[in-house]
Amino acid sequence: MLGHPTPILRSFDEKRTKDFYLGFLGFELVFEHRFEEWAPLYMAVKKGDCLLHLSEHYGDGCPGAALRIPVDDVKSYMAELRSKEFGNSRPGEPQLQPWASWEITIADPASNRLTFYTEDKA
Repeated sequence: MLGHPTPILRSFDEKRTKDFYLGFLGFELVFEHRFEEWAPLYMAVKKGDCLLHLSEHYGDGCPGAALRIPVDDVKSYMAELRSKEFGNSRPGEPQLQPWASWEITIADPASNRLTFYTEDKA
């Protein structure tokens, strides 16, 4: 039996990455790891059942990756994010897609694309 995959997304700037994932999106920090004090950061963040790893290491992930993340109510979540007035991202309204889900895509500081979605109940 397989478990949930854990995506590893590329990151470049510790402060901007933490501001985006922890401050803006509302994830919590699970762990941080460096082989040495000066070495690249590898960390995990979590919100609900969504666990992501973020890495500054060469070869871990590729900038511009795309993820789909289910959300109980994407419209409410986007309203919450807009209310934070985060300087680098101001999400619009989710759009209903032909495959029957409400979606919005937000880019992180490394240009990874996070598509938050809720299946249409209609």
